[in-house]
Amino acid sequence: MITSACGVDFGTSNSTVGWCRTQCHPQASPLLALEEGKPTLPSAIFFHDDDEDVSHGRAALADYLAGYDGRLMRSMKSLLGSSLMDGTTEVRGRPMPFRALLTAYIRELRDRAQGDAKRVFTQAVFGRPVFFVDDDAAADKLAEDTLGEIARDVGFADVAFQFEPLAAAFDYESRIQSEELVLVVDIGGGTSDFSLVRLSPARAHLTERRDDILANGGVHIGGTDFDKQFSLTAVMPMLGLGGELVSGKQVPAMPYIHLASWHTINNVYTRKMQDMLRQVRAEAVDKDRLDLLLRLVQERAGHWLAHQMEQAKIGVSDNGTADVSLDRLAQGLSVSLTRADLDRAIDQLVTKVDDTVGTLLTDAGIRADQVDTVFFTGGSSRVPLLRERIGARLAQARHVEGDVFGSIGSGLALDAARRFPA
Repeated sequence: MITSACGVDFGTSNSTVGWCRTQCHPQASPLLALEEGKPTLPSAIFFHDDDEDVSHGRAALADYLAGYDGRLMRSMKSLLGSSLMDGTTEVRGRPMPFRALLTAYIRELRDRAQGDAKRVFTQAVFGRPVFFVDDDAAADKLAEDTLGEIARDVGFADVAFQFEPLAAAFDYESRIQSEELVLVVDIGGGTSDFSLVRLSPARAHLTERRDDILANGGVHIGGTDFDKQFSLTAVMPMLGLGGELVSGKQVPAMPYIHLASWHTINNVYTRKMQDMLRQVRAEAVDKDRLDLLLRLVQERAGHWLAHQMEQAKIGVSDNGTADVSLDRLAQGLSVSLTRADLDRAIDQLVTKVDDTVGTLLTDAGIRADQVDTVFFTGGSSRVPLLRERIGARLAQARHVEGDVFGSIGSGLALDAARRFPA
């Protein structure tokens, strides 16, 4: 009998759904096709203003970048555990609860998975970061409870949770031949999560693995934070950040901070904020830079700029350099960015992530030279500075890269099949 349980990786930047049809095989990915035959669905929704159409994933980003009038929402997972979760945002001139926004996306995720699997999923194991919210147990529990309620609202009768790095460990375990002590390094869009776990083919079938987990840890820093700092240091000064007013004070930083964060960009489009920006422009020493900022806001191009910076981070990480065209704001305006620019922007964030790994090892009573393997997963695990810092701390361990976007979903599928057998 085929299981009706799936694993759901609802990510800050991308989401996947995995399903073990009978039993998961190491050479056969359990990930379902969610968009254009691909296993990932970018965590994005675009609400068209001209009609009732709603697009998701790559289509949502494409519609926004093509210039259709509407509202783009991305990085929605970041709302969980925050004060915004009980609030609303404006869509087509009407208030829309953020909870309804997340419900709409997760329902679409389930519908697409069911369409590819050609069956109804009633049970699911959802991935969750080690901490939705740092240093606040009540807010962290509320975030998990909220996600569980939304999952049940869209049709999952039975919902369980698994730490995302531990799910990635299960995926890696399906391919090893002997016991290993593994540090899973999962750097996602919103969080950096770690699990130190003993993995073994002999124990891979067990449902209860508590004794194999030496430590879990995490910090609320991820790829979107790298994008934010890269934007604030490399591009936002071209739009007036750090500039002076005639009074001698600095141009207010808050609009730039909002524009550099996917889930707060829309805050800059309010009438009150635009009135404030026009007043700042009137008092600015360098009005030309504020004119660029005002054009960005008036054209509602914040998500476009955030996308440019995300692509620049990827380009710099992969090739060492990236050119960012800002022609949309002024003809011929561009900036060339390098690995050194990215490193300077994210150095403090990477230090916090690396310190979290050190604390994890200390709390577990494990020396760095006792770790056999470091397993990297998550899209932002490819950032060179981060890999170098963690690699230097665990220099004697093997460094293995998983499917950066699929390891968690695959591991959750394995966990779902064990927890909810057919």
